[in-house]
Amino acid sequence: MPKCPKCCKEVYFAEKVTALGKDWHRPCLKCQKCNKTLTSGAISEHDGLPYCTKPCHQALFGPTGFGHGGVESHKY
Repeated sequence: MPKCPKCCKEVYFAEKVTALGKDWHRPCLKCQKCNKTLTSGAISEHDGLPYCTKPCHQALFGPTGFGHGGVESHKY
């Protein structure tokens, strides 16, 4: 029986959500920054931890600079 990476308890088939190559309990699959419950289409990963793609992952690990988009937003 697989174990949930967040709570380390067994994940049964009826409650299983597969993301980032692991089996999770649905309530355990949350963004590390904002604590929002994640769905399969809106998950990004950094160092094995789940984040919501927008805005948390982009704000923490995306390009930095003026604003958050456009040609002049990147640091070189």
